[in-house]
Formats: sequence, structure tokens, C-alpha cells
Amino acid sequence: MSLVLDASVAIAWCMEEERTPAVLALLHQVTAQEAEEPQIWPLEVANILVMAARRGRVPTERVDGLLGFLRDLPVTLDEATAAQAWGATALLAERHRLSVYDAAYLELALRRDLPLATLDEALGKAAVQAGVSVLLP
Repeated sequence: MSLVLDASVAIAWCMEEERTPAVLALLHQVTAQEAEEPQIWPLEVANILVMAARRGRVPTERVDGLLGFLRDLPVTLDEATAAQAWGATALLAERHRLSVYDAAYLELALRRDLPLATLDEALGKAAVQAGVSVLLP
């Protein structure tokens, strides 16, 4: 079974202090079965890692390797993300008081009938309310 995972989970794989057995189990699941992501995913995870390096959370010299690690995961980027932003995604953001970025993950999970993996409490709560199976590591 495939899944949608938000940036919080991917970043937890990159941050030693955030790796838990549950987070690592999701990594093994993704490498075995792949994940589907909204088109914003690479931009979001790259931005988080670059900002983490600027703030001293990640050594600058590790950023390229971490970006390569994430880039090489078996992840399929959803081609309909941009088209959905004008309607379903914006409506979900409003209904659940999410950013449009977070709502993109929820919209994809709903549209593809996939579980959503997230460490984001608000996104997880919104997903449950919307009837999406949530994997909270």
C-alpha cells in the first residue's frame, strides 16, 4: 500500500534527534512500497533543510547529502496538485484551518484514498475529521 507523507516525517528522517522507531518504520515502508506526494513536497523539504542549516540545526555540509537521500526515495509527485489548489485544496484549508501547503497533503490523501503520515498535530486532526487514515509515528 502506498501512502502520502508530509514534510514533517521526511525531515524527521534527516534529524537525528527526531528519529524514532516509528519514524524509521515509515521510512522502511516508503522504501518498500513508495509514497505519493503533492508537487510542493521537494520544495518544502529542501526549504526546511536549508533553513535548518542556516539556524545551525544541520551542518551545512550535510544538506546536499540529505537532499540527495530524499530525492532518491521512491516518491511519485502528483501531477494534479496545482489544478487542485484552486478548488479542493483551498476548500480543505479553509474548512480545517490549515495552510494551503498542508491541505495539499490532505487533498492528495483524500483523492487517492491513501493513508497520511504526519507529525503535524493540526494536519493529523484534520485528516481524521476528513475520514483519512492517519499514520502518526
